[in-house]
Amino acid sequence: MATTPRARRYWLVKSEPDAFSFDDLLASPRGTTRWDGVRNYQARNLLRDEMKRGDLAFFYHSSTDPAAIVGIAEVVREGYPDPTAFDASDPHFDPKSRIEAPAWIAVHLKAVEAVTPPITLAELRGVPALAGMTLLQRGSRLSVQPVKAAEWKAIRAMRPRRRA
Repeated sequence: MATTPRARRYWLVKSEPDAFSFDDLLASPRGTTRWDGVRNYQARNLLRDEMKRGDLAFFYHSSTDPAAIVGIAEVVREGYPDPTAFDASDPHFDPKSRIEAPAWIAVHLKAVEAVTPPITLAELRGVPALAGMTLLQRGSRLSVQPVKAAEWKAIRAMRPRRRA
């Protein structure tokens, strides 16, 4: 019995630009990096169970003024045990995490294109089609969030495409 191919899904990943920016992703070898250090169980579950190779993600700079979508990345490696959880010298070390039963998951992201100019949080709030978007909900702090296909399309329509 043939299996139906899974439809591409869309995401938003948050990073503080002073910790890791979209420019850092662009400067990484082959424009690719391990997306690690996520220490929230709900976000971990999304990385482990939902995020798949070929999915696309908005790269969002948080804790900056203005907070904004600054780029687009592609998932190029699916979830696997986050090595930072096992490294006692890493700030994301988790002494309770074991390699045979990892608590934390990483994926690999590759830069696809910069969003120029960035799409600010204020701009996103002004689009009625995005009213239900996870990012725009009160108290939403997840560093990895699903984005509905209609939301992705509405945001993509806000800026012309430019290759990274």
